[in-house]
Amino acid sequence: MPPRPSDSVAGDVGDVGAAGPPLALGVASSFLGQPWHWRGLAADAREGFGTDDLVTQLLLARGCPREALDAHRLPSIRGFMPDPSIFRDMDRAADRLADAVEGREQVAVFGDYDVDGATSAALLIRLLRALGLTARPYIPDRLMEGYGPSGAALLRLAGEGASLIVTVDCGAQAFEALEAARAAPADIVVVDHHKCLSALPPAHALVNPNRLDEASEAAAHGHLAAVGVCFLLGAALIRTLRARGFFADRAEPRLLDLLDLVALGTVADVAQLRGLNRAFVAQGLKVMAQRRNVGIAALIEASRLTRAPTCQDLGFALGPRINAGGRVGRADLGVRLLVTDDAAEAQAIAVELDRLNEERRTIEADVQVVAEERARSDRMVTVVAGEGWHPGVIGIVAGRLKERLDRPSIVIALDEHGMGKGSGRSITGVDLGAAILAAREHGLLLAGGGHAMAAGLTVAGDKIEALADFLEDRLAAAVAIAREGRSLRLDAVVAPGGVTPALVESLDAGGPYGTGWPAPRIATGPVRLVKVDRVGVNHVRAIVAGDDGRSFKAMAFRAADTALGQTLLAAPPHRRLWLAGRVRRDDWSGRAVAELHLDDAAWVE
Repeated sequence: MPPRPSDSVAGDVGDVGAAGPPLALGVASSFLGQPWHWRGLAADAREGFGTDDLVTQLLLARGCPREALDAHRLPSIRGFMPDPSIFRDMDRAADRLADAVEGREQVAVFGDYDVDGATSAALLIRLLRALGLTARPYIPDRLMEGYGPSGAALLRLAGEGASLIVTVDCGAQAFEALEAARAAPADIVVVDHHKCLSALPPAHALVNPNRLDEASEAAAHGHLAAVGVCFLLGAALIRTLRARGFFADRAEPRLLDLLDLVALGTVADVAQLRGLNRAFVAQGLKVMAQRRNVGIAALIEASRLTRAPTCQDLGFALGPRINAGGRVGRADLGVRLLVTDDAAEAQAIAVELDRLNEERRTIEADVQVVAEERARSDRMVTVVAGEGWHPGVIGIVAGRLKERLDRPSIVIALDEHGMGKGSGRSITGVDLGAAILAAREHGLLLAGGGHAMAAGLTVAGDKIEALADFLEDRLAAAVAIAREGRSLRLDAVVAPGGVTPALVESLDAGGPYGTGWPAPRIATGPVRLVKVDRVGVNHVRAIVAGDDGRSFKAMAFRAADTALGQTLLAAPPHRRLWLAGRVRRDDWSGRAVAELHLDDAAWVE
């Protein structure tokens, strides 16, 4: 018998099959053809926890050790911050920056054109400004210069007077550029988080928790975004200056005031929200709510948010607008917004980024249609290419393909010379970044790198088919294993009457949620469909009512053409269903209500 739902959110264990974990609600095959299981906890692990101890259940289900529950309930920087000196080259980098501060040197910060790059550059520039040093930002143009530092750009910055160049969110694979810059009268410090080869490019210091020669204590922080590594460098810099007596006659800058930048870059870069990253985001959201950074405040206004931003807002409202500058507009707009203290300038840039984001949506939709048509159904790894595709949207399209096809996907934009710029996104359990590095070592790529869930590459057009074959051979088995173990993981079951704003608040207490710390997913039912229709381009909206007489709205976004959406649209009104998804608060009607954002559904047997 499936568990009897109630107004509580205690996830009961369902029937146990012949093999594998217990089924939730007895669902062995849903509308999307997958079983439902409870997340993380077996029945015996839940003993001793009452139905009111929801946060404890959520934390344990996400892998939090029992002895660390208190630290994870209210994640703080103090509770998770490591000694920056555990990272290779950290002290050397801090010493060089301290020399620049004391000597009032010209410093350039070379950042990537995405949100992580913009926030990383902004953090260092704002910190150096607070220390009395004006640093110059440099963001390469995506179309004209491509990803990462070039020798020409580094030499030009040095020729214009920079004696120290700090690359952020890039540089770990910039062998040619850093080799070319050796002749420049400038030191180069690299701060990155992307996967490294065993060999490292020449630099005064290279700080990256994903260096292969890192000790285990430092390597355990390999999930940090670049902006998180920059925060650690900032802490090391302040400590170094303190030891030198720099603050004898001046106040130390409050590094914690820059956590809004760290939170934004961490979430937008889809970094895993575990350990220190959870503290960064939890505390950064508090700083962001105070709107101290006028650029972020203007961006919040341009995003039409009337409340304090949430973790979801960072990924779906603020992040995409900053990214739009690097994708289809001027690459430096994001960092300019984040470093300005001029409210009028911030408002003008935020409005422009909002406009560019709308332009990006249109371009993305056009590429998406063609990319889906070209995706081969007989592959475990999707590789598609097209002439004239805008390089600024291929990463987003790759993510859409990955979600739709449930497999790693790479989208390549070919220019008029037959050269391709590609971006890839992976599924959980399949390390795409390592595969791209392997393809580069096999001579299939001109450049490439990334991390487990995302990667970028440069490839000659005549090597694309060979690249696709290589990735298929290398990753097919891992994709099959990842898919075979796929199931919908549930945290709780509630009666329809339990889908309330109060439930949203209770579930939010276990956050912040994101990659590696998934938002709670509930099941509710049994329900019947009162009304169901297609809305927008590809969404399904349903009004459902439970046996308890309570009703609520459910939304299945971008699902009208999927098995979930089609089954809902065709479902007879008398059939009873279980619904599964994430409950959200909706204030648009003027009163607080809750709605369910659907991930799946199943018939009540």
